[in-house]
Amino acid sequence: MIGTMLGNRYELLEKIGEGGMALVYKAKCHLLNRFVAVKILKKQFSNDSDFVKKFKREATAAASLSDNNIVDIYDVGTQDDINYIVMEYIDGKTLKQIITQNKRINTTRAVNIAIQISKALACAHKNNIIHRDIKPHNIMVTDDGVVKVTDFGIAKASNSVTITNSSKVMGSAHYFSPEQAKGSFVDFRTDIYSFGIVIYEMVTGRVPYDADSPVSVALKHIQEPVVPPIEINHDIPQSLNKLILKAIEKEPVNRYQDIKDMLTDLRRIEKNQDFNISISDLDDDMTRVMDPIVMDDDKNKNYNDKDDLEDDDEDNNEDNDIEDASKFKNLNPKKKKRILMAAIGLLVVVIGAVTGYFAFGKYFDASAKEVSVPNVVGMKQNDAKKAIEDKKLKFVLAGKEKSSQPEGTVIKTYPSSGTKVKANSEVRVSVSSGQDNLSVPNVVGVDLGSAKDIITSSGLKVGSITYKYSDSTQSGYVISQSPESDSNATSDTEVSIVVSRGPQIKNVTVPDVTGKGVDEAASILYGSGFKVSKSAITTNDKSQDGKVASQSISGSARQGSTVNLNYYQYKEPTTTPSDVNNSNNNGGNNGGDSNNDNGGNDGENGNDKGNGNGNNTNTDPNNNNPSNPSKNKQ
Repeated sequence: MIGTMLGNRYELLEKIGEGGMALVYKAKCHLLNRFVAVKILKKQFSNDSDFVKKFKREATAAASLSDNNIVDIYDVGTQDDINYIVMEYIDGKTLKQIITQNKRINTTRAVNIAIQISKALACAHKNNIIHRDIKPHNIMVTDDGVVKVTDFGIAKASNSVTITNSSKVMGSAHYFSPEQAKGSFVDFRTDIYSFGIVIYEMVTGRVPYDADSPVSVALKHIQEPVVPPIEINHDIPQSLNKLILKAIEKEPVNRYQDIKDMLTDLRRIEKNQDFNISISDLDDDMTRVMDPIVMDDDKNKNYNDKDDLEDDDEDNNEDNDIEDASKFKNLNPKKKKRILMAAIGLLVVVIGAVTGYFAFGKYFDASAKEVSVPNVVGMKQNDAKKAIEDKKLKFVLAGKEKSSQPEGTVIKTYPSSGTKVKANSEVRVSVSSGQDNLSVPNVVGVDLGSAKDIITSSGLKVGSITYKYSDSTQSGYVISQSPESDSNATSDTEVSIVVSRGPQIKNVTVPDVTGKGVDEAASILYGSGFKVSKSAITTNDKSQDGKVASQSISGSARQGSTVNLNYYQYKEPTTTPSDVNNSNNNGGNNGGDSNNDNGGNDGENGNDKGNGNGNNTNTDPNNNNPSNPSKNKQ
């Protein structure tokens, strides 16, 4: 595709990216003399009408949006079987590349980036567009720190038909919402969930849910509780931690309901990191079922003096004791017996309560105390569970992860060992799934630095790195790898990669196009890998119009060089009456001069009868010069 001219205007220069549906090239717009990005639908999807519609819908959706934080769409077109979109070229990196290179992003910068993403989403939502694929890969950051949201490939209008009960789920597994995973109704809050996952990854350096397959990741979005980001990165403020957790609530009703509200909170955090985020106010005024409060008149008495209150209590108790004693003496024996039995029963209950307090009091007291999380990393799962429960803590299996450790070995805990927590708190434990379950990641199309990080973070080793020229892969990006992606691997597996040097600059023969039509000549040069510029030369010869007079380079030259074509452009000559008269006079004068010259020459050369005075009669019968007066005299 390199060198292809689309729409007789956009020249493809180099491949700069690849997604699930399309390839992205850096191109030169020869009409406006600027660089653009051209997104081309992959060939395997060009014959699929649904994919073509989705692809063109991106242009329609994004073209309606105008915001400094959204990539501009310039043009859309089709040439042969090539469907393409022309958009603003961003000289920068994806947010994913930045996260990978920096491991995690500090709070100040993460909040600044999040604010700009919020502005882009606010513009889209205002225009009833739901992005549905917010992820770091679709967010560009320029060298000046300006954020640009791109790739509205699966965006949809908020009032269009949803994909409820669809057999296909569109989106990226690590970032899509529970409702997307279930194929149910989506709205603006779907973008808010994905946006929350992006912020989570920015500040922690990892996504909250990961697994061996997209289906497993989707299930975690639906079922598994999230590890609060502050437990992974203790440096983030509690305000940002709460904002992220609110954005990624599994139930849309518990999330931010409007991206503008989230933007407002982000701006407050930017000014004051200790700002308190309200997670949910739904329980503040819940409907409750209560017993009615019965007010006793005697209890409504106001006591202004504490001593009066105590005196009244003592007087009442004394009167009651005297009255009760008098009544008890006058009771018959059967009633006395029943009263005594009731008193004994009450005494048993009291003794039981006291015994229970001493038996279980320590447990209740312990629940209010803080204990340290034990260090169980490296233990087998069952041993770790016992150690945690011995500390009066709850063991929770957070999941299994690829690791060089033997299967079933604890590799990390949340909170980490030594952290002070309340008794009965949960300790989330991640267990190794074993090195036999390791698989080779796909690093083709990724820049060299990111490829190394991906390989090592997958528990594998970087093997040999070789370089070769490539016309289809941008310089510095991986062309191929060995072993191939998804191959089984162990912690000792080395992944070797081949990195592109970019297109090879070669000297090739420059076609000789002189004498050919300028359009034909340009086409020949383009086909040989050269660029073309044109310069017109005025000519009065109509037969030469449009033909190449000369070319700036001949012989051989570097492929990609610019060849300038000088071509003829016919211009009809103009004449005036004065020009005609001058021409006639000049002709007459020249004729007289010629006659004199001939006569003089004859004299000088000593012709038989000439005297060199200019009046010599020309007797040569073969003189056919019409300008010679001597001929006319004959």
